[in-house]
Amino acid sequence: MPTTPEPPRPRRLHPLPRGLVELYGLIAVLVVLIPEWIADGTLNLGDGRSRSNLPMASRAWRTLPELQLASMNLSALRELSRQLRLWGYAGENRDRLTARLLTRIKRHTKSGNAL
Repeated sequence: MPTTPEPPRPRRLHPLPRGLVELYGLIAVLVVLIPEWIADGTLNLGDGRSRSNLPMASRAWRTLPELQLASMNLSALRELSRQLRLWGYAGENRDRLTARLLTRIKRHTKSGNAL
């Protein structure tokens, strides 16, 4: 008769010492959080009164309709669709409406950079 093998005993894991866990926590703070605070502070250096987003003043933001449409919310996209006399814009989602607006803008302007 064959003998049944013993089921393997569960492996016992040794917990990390408390000091090592605290050391890992300190390293995480030094490596992740402090550079994040430094970067945030340098971005807001000249902005002492309020925290605002970076300005979209570059030439690309003014000339490329893709970037202008990406920065608009859905109600602004629908308002632009109404101004450009785009039919059926009210029931469309953002992606489809943006694609239709880009097609219309590029068709009406040869360079495609005017909104």
